[in-house]
Amino acid sequence: MPDYMMTAIEAKAMSIEMVIELPDQGTAVTVQRALESYQARLQSSIQRTRRRLKGFEEKYETSTEHFLAEMTAEDLRGGDLEYVEWAGEAKLLEGLEVELRELRYARFQLQ
Repeated sequence: MPDYMMTAIEAKAMSIEMVIELPDQGTAVTVQRALESYQARLQSSIQRTRRRLKGFEEKYETSTEHFLAEMTAEDLRGGDLEYVEWAGEAKLLEGLEVELRELRYARFQLQ
């Protein structure tokens, strides 16, 4: 099982509870919608970043994993700039996916 996947028992054992006091239920709903909206924006960013990575992969007929492990700027027609762009997109995707995964673990309970 990949490191980022946890069983429900592991997740429960590692959970942290955060209490936010808000003036009314309407405000709570607004906060919840804001978090859901942010998750949707993260998902859109992930899709856009994957499309950019796919463009590099098609151009150079190799996977991003192979590029990161084996290639240098000299291997790319676009040189340093293209190397930095491709590596940057890969790093961005990694961060976006981690953030979205963390937000998806959040559970809401209105009282």
